[in-house]
Amino acid sequence: MRTGYLLLPLLALVACAPKRIHEPPIIRTGDRVAGAEAAVEAARQEAALADRETTGRRDEITAQALATCAPDVCAAVTRGELMVGMSEVQVLAATRTTESAWRARDAGAASIMVPATRSVPPRDASGEVGMVQLQGGRVTAYAYNEAQGARLVTGPAEASTAGRAAQLADMLLREGDDLAARGQLDMALDRYDRAHILHPGSPDIEYRIATVLDKQLRPIEALVRYRLFLHQLELERIRATGEAY
Repeated sequence: MRTGYLLLPLLALVACAPKRIHEPPIIRTGDRVAGAEAAVEAARQEAALADRETTGRRDEITAQALATCAPDVCAAVTRGELMVGMSEVQVLAATRTTESAWRARDAGAASIMVPATRSVPPRDASGEVGMVQLQGGRVTAYAYNEAQGARLVTGPAEASTAGRAAQLADMLLREGDDLAARGQLDMALDRYDRAHILHPGSPDIEYRIATVLDKQLRPIEALVRYRLFLHQLELERIRATGEAY
């Protein structure tokens, strides 16, 4: 009976004791670890080979794009700028990319090209390209990813510096209106001021700035802006009358 009482604690101690697993060591004392120079060199050579292949493919695309393009399209490809009327190959040449940088979705005669990855999106001379739309194999519209949203280009006027400034001003105004509606007047005024730099002389922008200043209890500044707003309206009336005559 006493033997049973003695065995039970011993069995409990044996059950609770940690199990030791004897595995062969990965490295023994005195062994040398193999250097990583070979792996680094192999990766470097592989990257250099991929870079040469990509460069060669870009050169092929550029040569193909310039072989049959109109003078204005050839000039845009050389400058690295997208343009309405380009072919898909000319889009690749203008953005200095290959087919791997894009994903294409076809819908009959129309197709849309979007970046294959968001981490490294395609770019042209004007900015980061978010979308290219083609109809019958020719570009009909393309969009840039701007800080205030997507800027769509459907013609030469929108691709010009003045057209880009007008679109950015409109996006800033919409963002400012949203901030003003939420009561964030300082941030709204910042957007309106930036829009005013891009599109000076706009009565709409002057009125928005005056309204925000009025709400911020800055009556003198608001009065000046209200007067500028009325002045701009008068100038537009005179201009419209002159154009009518």
